[in-house]
Amino acid sequence: MIIERATTEDLDALLAFRQEAATWLSDLGTDQWQRPYPADRLLSTIEAGVVFMVRDGSVTAATITLTPEAEEGLWSEEELRQESLFVNKLTVARTHAGQDLGGRLLDWASDQAYRSGATWLRLDAWTTNKPLQDYYLRHGFEYVRTVTEGGAVNGGPRVSGWLAQRPAMPSTAHGLIDRVESGAQLGTPGSGR
Repeated sequence: MIIERATTEDLDALLAFRQEAATWLSDLGTDQWQRPYPADRLLSTIEAGVVFMVRDGSVTAATITLTPEAEEGLWSEEELRQESLFVNKLTVARTHAGQDLGGRLLDWASDQAYRSGATWLRLDAWTTNKPLQDYYLRHGFEYVRTVTEGGAVNGGPRVSGWLAQRPAMPSTAHGLIDRVESGAQLGTPGSGR
């Protein structure tokens, strides 16, 4: 499997991919991702070069967004002074479930964070999805706190405020063929501004 940057041609596939994940999550009994994600917002992250696709031949196996931008209102000023990259929208296709592809992507993201000079790989997870939170804890993240104040980027109240972080570390254990150009900048880690 290879990992490479998403292109604008991937927008429709990414929206469909997210819908597949939302349906699966609903079947598990969680309300995660039941509100549609704005296509224009997803397009802007693709254009910023922070959305990555894992491809298994012609099939999209997974996607991850890895950005220096922190969502407003989640991390303290002191935390934002620490060099960090942030994981968003990690999604694995149901066809590739059960292979720990998500864990491999987290290792890849940790390596990217390390190579960019970041100290931390951080994320905010769905506040009511305990199995997801446990998944991140099993993959080396440490719980920081839960933030419930504020609004969600796609409208309504904040629903993704379970904060966790793990140290950025070099790794080749992910086993992905990395087609992200060597030394590519994901932006300046840190303040998210």
